[in-house]
Amino acid sequence: MQNTVHFILQGKGGIGKTLVSTLLAQWIGGKDDTPLRCYDTDQENATFSRYKAMNVKHVPVMTDARNIDPKRFDALMIDILDTDGNCVVDNGANTFSPLMGYLLENDCFSLLEESGRKVYIHTIVGGGDTLHDTATGFVATAQSTKVPLVLWQNEHFGLLQSASGKQFVESQSYSDNRARVKGSITLSQRNPDTFGADVKKMNTARLTMQEVLQNDKFNIMEKQRIKVVYRDIFEQLDKVQW
Repeated sequence: MQNTVHFILQGKGGIGKTLVSTLLAQWIGGKDDTPLRCYDTDQENATFSRYKAMNVKHVPVMTDARNIDPKRFDALMIDILDTDGNCVVDNGANTFSPLMGYLLENDCFSLLEESGRKVYIHTIVGGGDTLHDTATGFVATAQSTKVPLVLWQNEHFGLLQSASGKQFVESQSYSDNRARVKGSITLSQRNPDTFGADVKKMNTARLTMQEVLQNDKFNIMEKQRIKVVYRDIFEQLDKVQW
């Protein structure tokens, strides 16, 4: 994978954007020796930037008056364009609208593509009570750009199906935009007492999978379950039409 830029975009908070960013960054970083640069634009919960192994750069765009200054996104774009390699940009709910507005207003997607970058928007649709809001966000993001999409289906909040039992990928919202979707990754709902507890322990410590495997604070079965989760997600990422 060469010269790709991945924006993790979804307006709803707490839906798993940073989790997706960390998974994606680890998958890309493990592919080859191409330089990987990671950015965190979240102004309230800069969780991604706390993963030391990924050397994430925090992009401060909030003024002293706690307003978002769109011009401060210039530094992000300049940095991305300055050096070849792959980039992952995590985004918080607080900066979703300002960043999306900035990218569209300044025609940044075209600029990146003209500069030899392949751009992807990763958007997350959640299950259960989050389905309606996140599905609406998926449609809005799809309709506002022509950028290829990667869909992440997060089952943590429940299955992605309507009250009548229709799956999200069977819905009109999805089918209207299916041609733009280059691949879909499912974050499967697993046993919360084992898999869930282990992944939470890992994420709370802000560790990558490789760090967990070398960490004596995780026992052999905890390491095994984390390997199972990562293998599943990495195999799905391998099938995306990049």
